[in-house]
Amino acid sequence: MTTRLFFENDTLAMDVEVLSCTPAGEEFAVILLATIFHPQGGGQPSDTGYIGANQVLRVVQQQGQLIHYLAKPIAPGSYYARVDNERRLLNTRMHSAGHLIGNIGESYGWLPVKAHHWPGEGRVSFKRTQDSQVVDIDIVQAALEQFIQQDLPRQTSVQGDFREVGFGELSAYACGGTHVSSSRVLGKVTVQSISEKKGVMSVNYRVD
Repeated sequence: MTTRLFFENDTLAMDVEVLSCTPAGEEFAVILLATIFHPQGGGQPSDTGYIGANQVLRVVQQQGQLIHYLAKPIAPGSYYARVDNERRLLNTRMHSAGHLIGNIGESYGWLPVKAHHWPGEGRVSFKRTQDSQVVDIDIVQAALEQFIQQDLPRQTSVQGDFREVGFGELSAYACGGTHVSSSRVLGKVTVQSISEKKGVMSVNYRVD
């Protein structure tokens, strides 16, 4: 199984070892010994970038294996790989903002149950509990801005394939996604809307 280097570090460029490359329609499916590319999943889009001179179109997890889809074939061996930094940073900021919104909802008695961290589609959904309190845009926005100003450091715990990510002393969540090193890196986060239907509250947000 490919080692997920992004679990424990933020490296965006390094030498990687291509183990195999097989045709997959008009693309080529590549398996690496270890990867810096995050796959699509956990509410986050995949990284893109290059392995050598070959463009990485997307990365997916299939049957427990990470598959890197390339536009052209590549021979087994060692190559210099690099992740698209701008795309990674945007996805990372989206995902981390979603975690903080989850923490805010929890502090008002709402249980986070689902999240979608795609740019332009950011959303965290919560279930009502017996202790749920009223939450509005101003409340979540103010709490977010406070967390960002506090510059809470990322806290990561990895045990095998299980990983938890949190910020400062806030509750950590089981997560395989990428995250900013501290909350101030988030920059501007805007809560766009909050709605509730059948006991499920959805908080929609964006990063600017």
